[in-house]
Amino acid sequence: MANNTAHSTGPVWDWAAGHGPVTGALSATTGALALATTGAATGMPAGWALAAGAAGAIGHAVTSLRERLAARTIGMRAASWLLGAGWTTWAITHGPLTWTALGSLATLGVGIGAAARSTLLHEEARELESLAAAERQVSRELSAERRAIAAEWVDRVQRVCGGITLRVLAVEMWPTGTGFTIDAELPPGGVTYERIAQYAPQLSADARLPHGCTATASRGIDQGRVLIDVTTVNVLAGEIEYPTDYSPLSIHTGLPWGVRPDGREVKAYLREQCALIVGPTGSGKTNFVHDVLAGFARAKDILTWVIDLNAGSAGLPWIRPALNGGGEGEVVRPGIDWLASSYEEAMLMLETAVRVGKHRKIAYQDLMAKANTDLLPVSAQIPQIMLVIDEGAEILASSDQAMRKLAKKILEIIRQFRAAGIRTVLTALGATGAVLGDLMIRREAKARVCLTGGEVEGMDLSKVFPGARGLKPSQAPYKGAGFMGTPEYPAGLFKAWRIKPNQIADIVRATSASHPRLDEQSAKAAGADYARRWDAARTAWMDGAPTTEEPSTTTEEKPKRAGGLNLSAHRDQQPPAPADGLDADALAARLMAEIDAQFGTTTEPGAEWTDEEPTAGLNLSALRSGGGDSGPDWLATALDAIKAAGTDGMKPSAVADLVGRSRHGVRAALKAAAERGELVYRDRGPHSVYVHPEHA
Repeated sequence: MANNTAHSTGPVWDWAAGHGPVTGALSATTGALALATTGAATGMPAGWALAAGAAGAIGHAVTSLRERLAARTIGMRAASWLLGAGWTTWAITHGPLTWTALGSLATLGVGIGAAARSTLLHEEARELESLAAAERQVSRELSAERRAIAAEWVDRVQRVCGGITLRVLAVEMWPTGTGFTIDAELPPGGVTYERIAQYAPQLSADARLPHGCTATASRGIDQGRVLIDVTTVNVLAGEIEYPTDYSPLSIHTGLPWGVRPDGREVKAYLREQCALIVGPTGSGKTNFVHDVLAGFARAKDILTWVIDLNAGSAGLPWIRPALNGGGEGEVVRPGIDWLASSYEEAMLMLETAVRVGKHRKIAYQDLMAKANTDLLPVSAQIPQIMLVIDEGAEILASSDQAMRKLAKKILEIIRQFRAAGIRTVLTALGATGAVLGDLMIRREAKARVCLTGGEVEGMDLSKVFPGARGLKPSQAPYKGAGFMGTPEYPAGLFKAWRIKPNQIADIVRATSASHPRLDEQSAKAAGADYARRWDAARTAWMDGAPTTEEPSTTTEEKPKRAGGLNLSAHRDQQPPAPADGLDADALAARLMAEIDAQFGTTTEPGAEWTDEEPTAGLNLSALRSGGGDSGPDWLATALDAIKAAGTDGMKPSAVADLVGRSRHGVRAALKAAAERGELVYRDRGPHSVYVHPEHA
């Protein structure tokens, strides 16, 4: 049988609520009537009701005094108790159910309700007046403090800045308690805020501000106004941890890069702008680059490509969590989309970016026309590509031929692909004309950061913030502190957040599911260079596998390779240098002898595998399709382990740890086994595995 439940649509009683004027009067009169009726029926002495009423009046008077209520309220409550008690006493004596008794009780109830309503309004007005009086007292105290500040700074500006007399309109105290802002009107006669801004150090010294605190002038609401920000507490000295809020961000709403001395976040808007980050060694530049990458990782419409020719150190912390994997069943995507640590990979990345930019300009014409804009509508479906190039400014200024090729591609990207949604973030070690002399950097990199760390040599702030007055490296002598300026924020002091490796890993895992993917049109233009960016051969160095690629150079000339086959990338070790004193003929004879000794009598593919280290000389084994029909001795153990792993398979690094062999050799053997059909290779980028055919 169905259980039908009826839902009431009427009013709901709140039994926890107190009595109001109506319910209070109704409760009092019905209670008095019930007591009088019971007392008359049972012969209760009438004096008891009068005694109870007197006790109630005294009790309510005491509690009202404790609550500091008005005398009118205390009198009304006491009178209500006494009148109710008096009526009850009379009704017990003469009978409560007569028309006279009932009429007088109703009149008494109406009177009690009206009096309660009147006293309630009086109490509310009294409470509001008390709050207003307290606010007026606080306002008077603040006004007095602000008037004193205004008078002090009017006198200071007039004395320090050559007789400029301000009229202070407002003084705003910062919520953080670390300073205040003065909004003032400039005197007539064409005086601008720059006149005051150039005296910032003198004003700070005259105000006896602590080290790390400044008094900086910026433009006001119109050209006849000036804002003077005065920092009174040094917030730049200590570390400020990166926020633990990893909520999604967007390129359109700005990316937070740090905090101002007043505690406000300062954001960079990079949809159309490039960025420049300057910081000498020890200034906290690398940490700040991680702050930038954290914002990019949280953005739902940004793909980050990183070029760091210094062993990829800027991007590796954002890839390691993906290489190590998450928990059981968890797939972690890298915090950046592509990392180049070598000259060759950097060139591939830049050439891919150029192809993508050119194709986007053509492929999305209809979309831009529909949106009525000449900028590609960047979104999670068509993400912006942010190229972060560590020491990129030095690459642009390099005279090395190889670096000049990279610089040409970088400048092409900066110059041509703003509308296509490809922008750059360049870093530099110093603020000098030699590094920042390129007009393209100064024109396009409008979001600029200079972390000084107190360094003076090579830190010409006028090169980074032309036109800004009163900025000195000595104002920010702490790691992670410096100056930041964008078209939206005037150049001023700021502090970068401190972000540590564990937090980077947390951000990578927290944002893994929200990372966008390269749109189909762009991926088509990017081609195999992009699609195979996580291939084992191109990411082996990330696992710590030894590599013999010739390192790229940033300031020295890159060695040029002779034409023909280049086998150096496949050697397990380099051949020893020839003995001194050998002429060309002797060197050629020795080379032929080495070839004969190494390959003339060896058995080509099909010979027995060996785990011994290769001998000196040319090593062509990396180019062979396999080492034999069965592979090395340890392969059987590896096959059994991979079979036992089931559908999850095993990564080459795990197999190498299992059999105690080098990862390079294990990869070659597993690849050969896959070509023979003994294993199946599943390409999952950093999570690529080998699976037994039974579970494939």
